[in-house]
Amino acid sequence: MSQERGTAVRERRRVVVGGVVQGVGFRPFVYALATGLGLDGHVTNTGDGVLVEIEGPAEVLDLFCTRIRSEAPPLARVASVVAEPLTPVGAAGFAIAPTVQGTARTLCPPDTATCADCLAELADPADRRHRHPFITCTNCGPRYTIVTGLPYDRAATTMAGFAMCPDCAREYADPADRRFHAQPIACHACGPRLSLVVPDASVREGDAAVVAARAMLADGAILAVKGIGGYHLACDARNPDAVAGLRRRKNRGDKPFAVLARDLDEIAPWVEADEPERALLTGPERPIVLLRRRHRTAPASRDARTAAALDHVAPRCPDLGVMLPYAPVHHLLLGLPGDAPGPTLLVLTSANLSGEPIVTDDAEALDKLAPLVDGWLTHDRPIHVPCDDSVLRVVDGAPSPVRRSRGWAPLPLALPLPVVPSLAVGGDLKCVLALAEGERAWLSGHIGDMDDLATLRAFDRAVEQLGAVTGVVPERVVADLHPRYRSAQRAQRHAGEGLVRGVQHHHAHIASVMAENGLDGRSPVVGVAFDGTGYGTDGAVWGGEILVADYAGFDRFAHVAYVPLPGGDAAVRRPYRMALAHLYAAGLDWAPDLPCVQACPADELVLLRQQLDLNLHCVPTSSMGRLFDAVSSLAGVCHHSEYEAQAAIELEAAALRNGAGERGADGAADGYRFELRYAETPLSADPGPLLAAVAADVRAGARTGEIATRFHTAVADLVVRVCRAARERYGTSTAALSGGVFGNAVLASACARVLRADGFTVVRHRAVPPNDGGLALGQLMVAARAAADEEESPCAWQCPAG
Repeated sequence: MSQERGTAVRERRRVVVGGVVQGVGFRPFVYALATGLGLDGHVTNTGDGVLVEIEGPAEVLDLFCTRIRSEAPPLARVASVVAEPLTPVGAAGFAIAPTVQGTARTLCPPDTATCADCLAELADPADRRHRHPFITCTNCGPRYTIVTGLPYDRAATTMAGFAMCPDCAREYADPADRRFHAQPIACHACGPRLSLVVPDASVREGDAAVVAARAMLADGAILAVKGIGGYHLACDARNPDAVAGLRRRKNRGDKPFAVLARDLDEIAPWVEADEPERALLTGPERPIVLLRRRHRTAPASRDARTAAALDHVAPRCPDLGVMLPYAPVHHLLLGLPGDAPGPTLLVLTSANLSGEPIVTDDAEALDKLAPLVDGWLTHDRPIHVPCDDSVLRVVDGAPSPVRRSRGWAPLPLALPLPVVPSLAVGGDLKCVLALAEGERAWLSGHIGDMDDLATLRAFDRAVEQLGAVTGVVPERVVADLHPRYRSAQRAQRHAGEGLVRGVQHHHAHIASVMAENGLDGRSPVVGVAFDGTGYGTDGAVWGGEILVADYAGFDRFAHVAYVPLPGGDAAVRRPYRMALAHLYAAGLDWAPDLPCVQACPADELVLLRQQLDLNLHCVPTSSMGRLFDAVSSLAGVCHHSEYEAQAAIELEAAALRNGAGERGADGAADGYRFELRYAETPLSADPGPLLAAVAADVRAGARTGEIATRFHTAVADLVVRVCRAARERYGTSTAALSGGVFGNAVLASACARVLRADGFTVVRHRAVPPNDGGLALGQLMVAARAAADEEESPCAWQCPAG
């Protein structure tokens, strides 16, 4: 429809913009664009995104619709721009209209790091927000963690309780201001306030709280610091006593900490960072990035005290987790220009008791964290959605997630096939759930391990919160096939009287990597699923699987040969037990000169032999993760595991010290080789010959680094040999790598190289973790295909009560 106004032919259009377009300055951008082009109309938030009614000359409207996508604000992600004609009304001027309430279908933005403009104001004594710990604008700051509902307006955030002062209200209403309609807007006069709580001392507030907290950290104190997504525990990373004290108080064992560095130069002497890693570190998401530690001659600036402290931060670990400040309070704690000297490198780790979710509630923090800290740097803005720091590493030049949380949650992932409204609950370790509808899936932040009541409650809250910001009401609930998983039992609560559809663990792993790479499942892949544990369809503990799979099902083409898992978790915590079980299964002697035999107490050695002889509490396992544990102990690297995958991580570190990361771990197996039993169905990969060769090298005095490199090489050699055999039988030339073992960068890179050299197309994880944090995505796709193929899948099962 059109009408004449003067000599120009005018049209009016209704333009709906979908994607991440709320909380990112999109309406102010539209306002500026429309007024700059001389167009009339209005813009508003709706449950579907941003709605624009725009009127003006046709050719200018075309330009507007083009530029609304191409020139969107930096934090916006425009997924769609749909325009339809309306009858012109002859309106004059352009306005931002009140929000239209409705069903939430727009995309909630994630939390983002403080932008350069806000940082400049933070450090400027002449600016009214100088040293304001909650400085933010439309281009940065908290979003997901403060959202209580959609559409995204101040009333639907935890800032609703803070009335804007006249100055902030004026900025909020000024289209020319960077804070025009910035929902978390605040200043010293009207915003949240920091407080420092120290036992037997008066409470300090405002900037005095930061100054005192920084002084305490410099003196070696451990503080609880309330951030954007929860509380952290902080101490001076250069103080060995403080780091050791934090490790002791948290009962952390040897599990690595991450560090918060003031800038890249601060951490440069200690780690190696290439351009992709620097881009991740400085990007708006600001994750923890796992960087390789320097093992060569150190620069002159490297002092013994810092070196000793960093050895406490990440003992015997090849990587150091590093992040740069993403919240204003981080910049204040690390010091602004002109501040007194203080810590410029902090340990920053999630504040929680072992295995529990990150603490977000103030009263809970004062209670639960009391044994861990010397004080609390807190504030009065509530955290509505807990959100741990994301963790990534770069493998072969591309990001590889270890934990997908702050900065990415709750951004959706595109699905290659449509699904009915569904809830997938992931697994019991590194639990991440997902809601999906149509061709989009929303993953929660990291919830944790489902082994205590606090995590179960956090799971239920995550379902509710994710539902509130997506509007998805699940009609289907999906879980791991394991009958005793707590996540599966929780799924039944959300399914009500309906069935929970079970998906085999390793099938979900492969479906996950297929989905994030956009594979529609019409052609199968050779899926390499290597992890520590997963419930197999035969009741055994799987974990060294090579499947030929699509979304509809899988053929277990090959696996690591079964060995007994003596005592379940006891074997996981004590890798020497796994080494002895592997030697037993291979018919190799427990010679007293072998490190794993020496590590086992004499009385336990006798009992373990009896246990294996009687096959008592010895579930068979094909786990590649447990094989890494076994070789780590057999080579004398790690005999006791105080955190998940410690033995494998230290084995990878030994390979890196030997140069595996530089010259690769691929190529000939160099004396280590699995025996493939081609006559068996599924094909079986016997590690016995490999273990015999490792034991021989140990006795010959070979360096642990050389043994570790040869082992990684042998695993890569196994992968390409079995994938080649699967290609010959099934004709598929796409290999998909998934499972927690592929968190090992040396192995992941080596497997990809040898497979590509053999003509395979290799797909790996780039959007979700290869570990159990990516399971929910795969569960969604398998369940969707099963439901499409048949009314009731054979995999559907009623979860046991309890």
